[in-house]
Amino acid sequence: MGLLTGKKALIVGVANDHSIAWGIAQALHREGAELGFTYLGEQLERRVRPLAEKVDSSLIVPCDLGSDDEIAAAMDQVRDKFGQLDILVHSAAFAKTDELRGSYLNTSREGFRLALDISAYSLTALIKAADPIFSANASVLTMTYHGSQQVVPNYNVQGVAKAALEASVRYLAADLGPRGIRVNAISAGPIRTLAASAISGIRDMIKAQEEITPLRRKVTIDDVGNTAVWLCSDLGSGVTGQIVYVDAGGSIMAVALPNS
Repeated sequence: MGLLTGKKALIVGVANDHSIAWGIAQALHREGAELGFTYLGEQLERRVRPLAEKVDSSLIVPCDLGSDDEIAAAMDQVRDKFGQLDILVHSAAFAKTDELRGSYLNTSREGFRLALDISAYSLTALIKAADPIFSANASVLTMTYHGSQQVVPNYNVQGVAKAALEASVRYLAADLGPRGIRVNAISAGPIRTLAASAISGIRDMIKAQEEITPLRRKVTIDDVGNTAVWLCSDLGSGVTGQIVYVDAGGSIMAVALPNS
């Protein structure tokens, strides 16, 4: 038996087989969880459906995170299929490409609103809709990045959105904790995903990991998936409201170490 045998999980945010959400999905499946997936639009459905089938999932539902009605409809389908929800994985973010280059000072009001809505508020919206079907001791997991804490060139409004997301994790953990429901975030190091490709300079950031991180290597979606198993299983039963770094130690470095 795996650590998550019998658990029902909904994965939000898979775009392709390079997605962090896909790394998490594979790890949860390996440990016995039954998975459901959401997608946005027909183009992403064509990518998500074959991946879902690889992990024996028959629950693949549309969900626009900017629409409360679509989120509610998705959770209705989760309830009809699973009965209850033990694990919710939120791995979705969005900002306009032109907001992710140059100066943060140039962020537009609409770009700010959109980034905060999809990248931060959507976690709260999903939890509100899932609340009636959460099992006792359910686990919620979202994805963040260190650009929420320190300035990362070109991350701009997404860094502000991730800061809001991390604050939301703490407040949601306090709200849901009395019922035994845990809410945490993983702060992953730079990984080349479809979403990350919109950030100017991301390739150089990823390449630099091998030189500046204590572990001298890149972070993978498998690294993130393994940490997700811990946080979503009983092994993480005493952990909530936390931002767990999976970044090969990059966030502890004030300056790059000399090669050794």
